[in-house]
Amino acid sequence: MITRLRQRFIFLAIAATLLVLTVLIGSINVINYVNVIRQADTTLAYLAENNGNFSEEFSGKKDGFPGGGSPELPFESRYFTVQLDTEGNVQAVDVRRIHAVDEESAKVYGRTAGKKTGEKGFQDHYRFLKVDKEEGTFLIFLDCWRDLERTRSFLFASVGVSLLGWLAVWGLVAAFSGRIVRPVAESHEKQKRFITDAGHEIKTPLAIIEADAAVLEMQQGENEWLSDIQLQTRRLAGLTEDLIYLARMEEEGRKREWIEFPVSEVAQEVGQSFSALAKVQGKELQLEIEEGILWKGEEKKISQLFTILLDNALKYSPEGGKVSFTLKKEQRVLCLEVWNQSDSISREDLPYLFDRFYRSDPSRNSATGGHGIGLSIALAIVKAHKGKIHATSADGKSLRMTARLPE
Repeated sequence: MITRLRQRFIFLAIAATLLVLTVLIGSINVINYVNVIRQADTTLAYLAENNGNFSEEFSGKKDGFPGGGSPELPFESRYFTVQLDTEGNVQAVDVRRIHAVDEESAKVYGRTAGKKTGEKGFQDHYRFLKVDKEEGTFLIFLDCWRDLERTRSFLFASVGVSLLGWLAVWGLVAAFSGRIVRPVAESHEKQKRFITDAGHEIKTPLAIIEADAAVLEMQQGENEWLSDIQLQTRRLAGLTEDLIYLARMEEEGRKREWIEFPVSEVAQEVGQSFSALAKVQGKELQLEIEEGILWKGEEKKISQLFTILLDNALKYSPEGGKVSFTLKKEQRVLCLEVWNQSDSISREDLPYLFDRFYRSDPSRNSATGGHGIGLSIALAIVKAHKGKIHATSADGKSLRMTARLPE
């Protein structure tokens, strides 16, 4: 129990930490990159308004530079321009403000960017802006290599630091998770131990009460009160046995006696036993069982699973209602499906049907029989076989129990 809780706590903690770090680092780097693009586009827009040049009196904000700018910007910026005619042919280039690009390279950049559909974009590490004019297209290319490299370096650094932080959190959580989950696990273990111990203590007085009632019945004959005492004593004894059984089913490390057995035959036996009961109750039970399925598991528990689900379906189906039991094998998974008509069932109740003592309809009290933990036992059996079980209702007037047990 402690191991399972500890693993779940560690997984949730590191997953939450990873999610937060991913969102945080991703947001910071996206904002950083967007700022680089915005600054480049602002510079390009200024150059476009001034025919590809900085004014001699450029001084940032005083010069009306959008968003402000440093007076050193004209000396820091490396850019070149290309003039294309209406046919896309290069008419003129200006590479005086950049050393890394010669005229031939500028022409290639100009022709390539001119064919692109967007007004702005990147050509290698050059951000470009296209300005349509009567004589053709005027393109301005701004070197963003330094800004992009800084952005890339910050990205790698932030990811690296985040990974180190995430690993550190992982280590701390792993180190202290045992202490964190131990009180919860111990409380759960004490609860199961209490159920088992109390169950054994209750069984003795119940047996005495039932025996005394039987003696009184022999001495005084049958009467309503003695019959009621015997009935309720048997119900309480059955509930005690079920609670003890459920507590044992949930024990970790319990030795499982898994053997290969003909699960199809087991399903047929259980189904046939309920067919007679269905006829007596005026209900229709349909069995669809694939023949020849061999399965490895606890035969008694699987038989009990079939019994619980069929008993539940017949018990809560209306008079004259239909019940179907389907068992088949899909690849390496045993698929069990029990469907029954119902007077009414709320979809809001479906997630709680497997809780102990839960009844979706308050009117379904002890008169229906059972103790309200049958489906809890079914869930425990399925989990013990590493499977899953869930309940669905397509129309609110039928209930479908589906269990899938992997091989």
